[in-house]
Amino acid sequence: MSPFSLTRTLPEDATDAALRADVLQGLAATPKTLPPKWFYDARGSDLFERITELPEYYPTRAEREILIARAGEIAAASGARTVVELGSGSSEKTRHLLDELTDLHTYVPVDVSESALSQAGRALIAERPGLHVHALIADFTAGLTLPDTPGPRLVAFLGSTIGNLLPHERATFLKSVRALLAPGDALLLGTDLVKDESVLVAAYDDASGVTAEFDKNVLAVINRELGGDFDLDAFTHVAVWDAGNEWIEMRLRARAAQTVKIPALGLVVDFAEGEFLRTEVSSKFREQGVRRELAEAGLELTHWWTDAAGRFALSLSTPR
Repeated sequence: MSPFSLTRTLPEDATDAALRADVLQGLAATPKTLPPKWFYDARGSDLFERITELPEYYPTRAEREILIARAGEIAAASGARTVVELGSGSSEKTRHLLDELTDLHTYVPVDVSESALSQAGRALIAERPGLHVHALIADFTAGLTLPDTPGPRLVAFLGSTIGNLLPHERATFLKSVRALLAPGDALLLGTDLVKDESVLVAAYDDASGVTAEFDKNVLAVINRELGGDFDLDAFTHVAVWDAGNEWIEMRLRARAAQTVKIPALGLVVDFAEGEFLRTEVSSKFREQGVRRELAEAGLELTHWWTDAAGRFALSLSTPR
């Protein structure tokens, strides 16, 4: 049996169909919105890697600090023989954890990108003889069926992607994860924490303008994939802290009144001067709130780790 296998659970045209549906629905809404997942074509992914290295953007460094310091504790608490990583990407951060799991048998990376899965999976096998990698091309927000692998299983959802889901979407997602877990399994969840507004806004509106490029990239994706005629220079990137909801909103603001045509959808979209298009919500969390949301999904928070500055948290929870 090959140590690497890949299963596709998404139809070949699923990405195109989802983009069409999201753009059609989002640009017809009031206010206009687009999901942040459409930032991440090849250029968007490169821009995000640059963002993670910016001095203003702390989440990646803070999470890595926790993983390096606490991977042994996480491994001991979970005892995992299988790690399932949702939105695995390059699997770079996960290596700290995999190294500490002495009984690890199988790694199941889940992502929509076949190339990212193949590259990361084969690299891990080359580094770790005996490890099995069963990659899944799947959208983990749309329900997931896991391969038959040895337990206990640790489902890892790292980064702060959970914050990109609205509260009702988080509730649905966490319940779907709970449904995957058997007794003895666990969820490792990354959450960015509430902190000073100036720190939060700077992380999403850096002085060098990389995040602005990243934000506008969603318009470039629509232009390329759907024949849109967005003028990227006609929009300004804005990051706003919503204290009531405790989330950052990334928005694109129309610099002048304009009309955008998207021929593939037969769509004509008018923007008023100053009108906002919301491209991302990034919720920030408190331990009590995370504990409550997990409990409502049928999970019990058992461990809570933060970086030294208290900026970011990893939590471990088990089925109740």
